[in-house]
Amino acid sequence: MPSKTGKNRRRVVVFGLLGPAACLALAGGWSARLGLSVREHLQATKEALRNLPVSDPARLGGALAVAQRHAAEARRLTSGLDWSLLAGAPVTGDGATTVRGLAESAAELTDVLAGVHRAGAGLLQAGGFSMDDMGRLLDGLDSAAPALDAATARIDRTRARLAVTPAETGLDELDEARGTALHELDRLHGWLGAASDAAALLPPMLGHEGPRRYFLAFQTNAEARATGGLVGAFGILKAGRGGLGVEHLSANNGLRTSRAPVVDHGPAYRARYGRHSLSMLSVSNLSPHFPYAAATWTALWEQQTGRRLDGAIATDPVGLSHLLRLIGPVTLPSGEKVTSENVVDLTERQAYARYQDPEARKRFLIRIAGTVSEALTHARPEPEKVLPVLSEMVRSRRLQVWSRREAEQQRLAATPLGGVLPREPGPYAALVINNSAGNKLDYYLDRQMEYRLGPCRADGYRVSRVRVRLTNDVPRRKLPEYVTSRLDQRDHDRSPGSNLLWVSLYTAVGARNGGVWIDGRSTRVIEAVEESHPVLTTVLEFAPRQSRTLEFHLLEPASAANAVVPVQPLARRQQTRVVLDRTGCVPESPPR
Repeated sequence: MPSKTGKNRRRVVVFGLLGPAACLALAGGWSARLGLSVREHLQATKEALRNLPVSDPARLGGALAVAQRHAAEARRLTSGLDWSLLAGAPVTGDGATTVRGLAESAAELTDVLAGVHRAGAGLLQAGGFSMDDMGRLLDGLDSAAPALDAATARIDRTRARLAVTPAETGLDELDEARGTALHELDRLHGWLGAASDAAALLPPMLGHEGPRRYFLAFQTNAEARATGGLVGAFGILKAGRGGLGVEHLSANNGLRTSRAPVVDHGPAYRARYGRHSLSMLSVSNLSPHFPYAAATWTALWEQQTGRRLDGAIATDPVGLSHLLRLIGPVTLPSGEKVTSENVVDLTERQAYARYQDPEARKRFLIRIAGTVSEALTHARPEPEKVLPVLSEMVRSRRLQVWSRREAEQQRLAATPLGGVLPREPGPYAALVINNSAGNKLDYYLDRQMEYRLGPCRADGYRVSRVRVRLTNDVPRRKLPEYVTSRLDQRDHDRSPGSNLLWVSLYTAVGARNGGVWIDGRSTRVIEAVEESHPVLTTVLEFAPRQSRTLEFHLLEPASAANAVVPVQPLARRQQTRVVLDRTGCVPESPPR
């Protein structure tokens, strides 16, 4: 399904295909007329894609056909004998070869988009879908899945062919256009891959072949946990051809602690997180590897109720804000409006000031979760709005999903939706915070991280540095006691607003600790390994408004791959900067 975001990405791709033909047309000694003709057709392609009527399905096919026609003509002109002679000439050869590659990419791109439109035509309807249309929606996604898989593979091949064209032609504008086109084809490949995954996963997981039931966790980022936050409320999501529904909404005390572990994640897990993490909801998500938490949640529910679940889903107030952008504001029974702009502050700050009684506050939060869930089941969002919103939720890890079925889980694990710690080699740094004070001050936590990767060395390693700055940005005004109270070491006096954080850095597979400095002083930290990632951990005390700095020196296996830096979904965004020096790095595999 095309979206406004997708349209913008396509537009940038085609912009990158235009300038080169003009450059070559003005490079003397060959057919300017031929080059200008290529330029005209690429210009027409650009205009057609720029003005795609994405909100009018009836006109969209025709507009794509126009783009296809002009892109196909540009490819025809650059595939003939005249252009082949230019590509073989010593002066114009590299430039002509790259322009031909760009014209081929434009033609492939428009063909792919037209095919995706045909495959998703049944999903594009005025007025959007509601969950009452679930059966038809799932049928449409299931039918579109093969075409989306094929489109993803085709863009992959297109990108590979363009990648082997000359990168340095002597024409700066052409070289820049080639780089831009490669980058945008990568982005389109990611967009199509996400759509392909959705079309493959959503029908079975939402009950196309039979009803499904999932543990639905609402995480509270005000008290940090590795997957996002403390599970403050939960429910059971039911999915089937008749639609979606949420039942058994409850505060976290509605799920009893087990007397014995309900799952076994292995001895390394138990040694790091303790047996209570396998039997108690409040500490069940100390690991950033989402499948661990999800399996524990479902097992706790199944032990208490005797009813089997198909998996688990987690979101948080920021995730609810994205959903409210999609469906619009909701009104609580009291008449209070909850919007995408106020839901995070309302649930993670205002609620604590408004309700001194914790039970009353929990009832208020459950009313919000229930009202949004109910509204979602009856909303009719426009199709072009759905993918950008859901993509942002997945990218920022505001939506995480685990399936009990192995085939589904394998596909989920390959996407950000799965929330897994990947075991693949390559540069990797993930900052993970767990609240150790039992308070709700992480709403005010600011995080900054710089990951600086040095050049690859002849011995197969590189020196990298990760610098982390954490700030307890608690306001000077008095906060509710429930927010600031400390459950750790209660007999010690602490300033109101002080905090205690369990800070971990998950590093690249095969990395070695080269030293850790906290506030400029060399410090020993706890070292462990989780899912093949070396982990460096310490516990830090924070006074109100105090900032602390950690610097990690690492010896990492050399790699030309891009750095992977997952960001823990907390209340405030993490500021992240990556500096990657590929000097001396040999690619681990040929370009796609």
